[in-house]
Amino acid sequence: MSKKKKVLKKLSLAKVVVFKIANRRGYATIALNNLTEGRSIPQAYARLVKACRRKGYELPVDKIPQRLTNF
Repeated sequence: MSKKKKVLKKLSLAKVVVFKIANRRGYATIALNNLTEGRSIPQAYARLVKACRRKGYELPVDKIPQRLTNF
């Protein structure tokens, strides 16, 4: 039996928010109510890609957001 590939919806980087965590080491990313943390921006983004994939969305893997958003 072959598995059917799940069709993922494209999600733009404009929906991704990256920020430095206050009073801690590391960064966090948010998209579609998914919050991920990592020691660096690429690590936090890689974890977000996996979380969004589980929900049926696809983020660009080769592009990592370098901008930080302050709340």
